[in-house]
Amino acid sequence: MRTIDATDKRILNLLQENAKYTIKEIASQLGMSTTPVYERIKRLEDQAYITSYTAIIDKKKLGYKLVAFCNVQLKEHAQEYLIRFESEAWKLEEVVECYHIAGMYDYLLKIVISDMEAYQNFIVNKLAKLQNIGNVQSAFVMSEIKNSTVLVLEAPND
Repeated sequence: MRTIDATDKRILNLLQENAKYTIKEIASQLGMSTTPVYERIKRLEDQAYITSYTAIIDKKKLGYKLVAFCNVQLKEHAQEYLIRFESEAWKLEEVVECYHIAGMYDYLLKIVISDMEAYQNFIVNKLAKLQNIGNVQSAFVMSEIKNSTVLVLEAPND
């Protein structure tokens, strides 16, 4: 696997800014022709530096007004229980992010949902029904200060 260089990082920064940029637009911004830019993007995809392209939507416009973070503690920590929890958490459509964490809790879930009633339904009828749940601690977002998917990639000597 070839390492990425400053030009690759500039391409990645542009695609993070707007994944709909055309090869021609990227090439123009980099002062390059389209063929090498296309080849670089293809290589970045093949080597899994770029794993997917997606649209970022406005959740509030679609009625998702509540964001909660749930710290989940399991009763037992055998590998089979961890694998089972992760598999089940993956299936919960309200869970948009799930992290296995160190510390007092085992998992951190980011839940996006319409309102508190829907959240209560999620906790009671979905999360609490998963096997091996020991404790759940919830925190609710009052206002979103920063929500970004951009990783700042600085090219050497930038």
